Amino acid sequence: MNRTKLVFSIFLGILCIASCEKDDICVDGDTPLLVIRFYDKDDTTLLKTVPALEVRGLNGSDTLGVIANASLDSIAIPLRVDQGGTSFIFSQNPDEEDETTLNMDNITFNYETRELFVSRACGFIVNYDSLSATAIIDDSLWIEEIRIVTPLVENASSAHVKILH
Repeated sequence: MNRTKLVFSIFLGILCIASCEKDDICVDGDTPLLVIRFYDKDDTTLLKTVPALEVRGLNGSDTLGVIANASLDSIAIPLRVDQGGTSFIFSQNPDEEDETTLNMDNITFNYETRELFVSRACGFIVNYDSLSATAIIDDSLWIEEIRIVTPLVENASSAHVKILH
């Protein structure tokens, strides 16, 4: 009788352990960022740092700081998932001592969103199709040209947009 209870207890323990489900951990479930690289307008293969770069996202009448006062040759910025376009103000100040040298350009990225189910732990991510850009460039013309390298934004490992300045 004791032997039957022991075997039954071991069997019940194995059954309980075997019925456990693995933890759901989201490893690769992030909506990709838009990667922008800045290039020299004269040699379009040469990366060029933007001095004192600031990027602010426009949300209606509000502006949201994305990148503040950094000297970079590439950036990754988020796009809105609830709309078909996102607007940013790109500004650079080559002479931080003199506020009159501040150059501001308004760029709107338009796209179509596509939701993808990743897993139960991660839920949905959004990819962006048919990426295009329109710019309202002020008189100072620090941004010369915007080129879409990849109109499909699925990952943040390569550049999607080239900005020549």
